Amino acid sequence: MTALFGGTGPDWTPRQVPVPKPGPGQIVVRAHAVALNNADAAMLAAADPTAGGSGKEYQAGYEFAGEIAVVGDGVDTATVGQRVMGTTPAGFAQYVLADQRHVLPIPDGVDFTEACALPTGLLTEHRALTTGGYQPGQSLLITGAASSMGLIGVQIARALGAGPIVATTRSAGKHDLLKQAGADIIVVTSEQDLTQAVLDATAGEGVDLALDHVGGQTFAACLPATKVDGTVVNIGRLDTAAATIDLDALSYRHLRVHGVSFGFTRAAELGAVIAAAGQDLLPAVADGRVRPLIDSILSFNTADQAVTRLRSHRALGKIVLTVP
Repeated sequence: MTALFGGTGPDWTPRQVPVPKPGPGQIVVRAHAVALNNADAAMLAAADPTAGGSGKEYQAGYEFAGEIAVVGDGVDTATVGQRVMGTTPAGFAQYVLADQRHVLPIPDGVDFTEACALPTGLLTEHRALTTGGYQPGQSLLITGAASSMGLIGVQIARALGAGPIVATTRSAGKHDLLKQAGADIIVVTSEQDLTQAVLDATAGEGVDLALDHVGGQTFAACLPATKVDGTVVNIGRLDTAAATIDLDALSYRHLRVHGVSFGFTRAAELGAVIAAAGQDLLPAVADGRVRPLIDSILSFNTADQAVTRLRSHRALGKIVLTVP
């Protein structure tokens, strides 16, 4: 089969490798589409031997969608021929080896190019809400809301009955996009002070729960924009991982601060997160309330163009590769 490898240069290299065989509890999926994430560009850069990287070669990718081709011993939640979407390392390949707990069924009416762009967003945004103790009807602040993850977060919040939803973007041109996704109030941070705009929109109280995709000083601005006894959850670091916060805002408001991030070393924990997201959100995916915004659809043959687009930070939504 063909798979894409990093660690050989600035771009992925296609290579012929054996089709994987499933072990106990594993499945092999014939992938039809895969989606890029920001982590893919970071991993390429870290391994690029032409630019001081490690030169350690690895099979790339995480998000995929396709049909189950083979199941291993003890698999009881998946069947051959079932359409699934999921997340696993080494996902940029014609055949993907995955833990049966790390896939979700694809609802009817959702094609593979849409489905492959959903798993990371669904599990991360849903987990952020549950970690933050979200209850229907609560007010939300979602920073970096025009990012591919942020847009999924806005849609999920709307599907689960949040309100009002305050969404931030640096670009006034993305106002209509965020409205269509389900945001009630748009804060353009290049023109408005985030904290003050949120307080103005909430009668001076702040939101019940803030979901931060940006980090840096945007994370710091979320604290005084969150109401007393509220919660701030950091999801991403689109800006920077470092922030200088006002401890008075944290303490006097009695805030709770959490972070969410998922790896594959704790397979059972990730499986539980994916299962919970699927139970709550697949109906909204099926009826169209939650769908990814697709920036572009390319192919394995033009993967170098896809990663160039990812590095540009100009993509509006997810970049998808079709698998031959």
